[in-house]
Amino acid sequence: MDTFSHALWGRGLFGYRGRPWLALFFGAMPDLFSFGILLTVRILSGNFQLGGGPPSLDTIPWWVFINYDISHSFVSAFLCIWIVNRYRKDIAFAMWAWPFHILLDFPFHTKEFFPTKLLYPLTDFSFDGIPWSRPEIWFPNLAGIIILFIYRKYKS
Repeated sequence: MDTFSHALWGRGLFGYRGRPWLALFFGAMPDLFSFGILLTVRILSGNFQLGGGPPSLDTIPWWVFINYDISHSFVSAFLCIWIVNRYRKDIAFAMWAWPFHILLDFPFHTKEFFPTKLLYPLTDFSFDGIPWSRPEIWFPNLAGIIILFIYRKYKS
């Protein structure tokens, strides 16, 4: 799933209890922790290029794969939420956008390009899913986000 959609799902589902910006952030955070850092490094080093679709895997540094696996694991997400919940329950609810991000990525990433390892580092198991960029996935995703925000607008 694209990072912007993740952010909107996070905001729509977990941002209605007074922490909308935090839910938006945690919806996008797993991608920001991997690809966002890579984007920043490439911009600062002058190696940023637009277009051409997804980059070749051999052009992506090793640390992006590690960051992706850590940030896209229920193990790390639930551990962090559990720790925060002990001290700041008001923030912990917005953090549920993080595991929801993982849940959305699991069926919509192929094994060829950043498969989502749900229980990393306990196991490397992943699922060969349907790419989120396909119209039969992308358009229902967009429709779901629109319906969710219409629901939130009229519910409040």
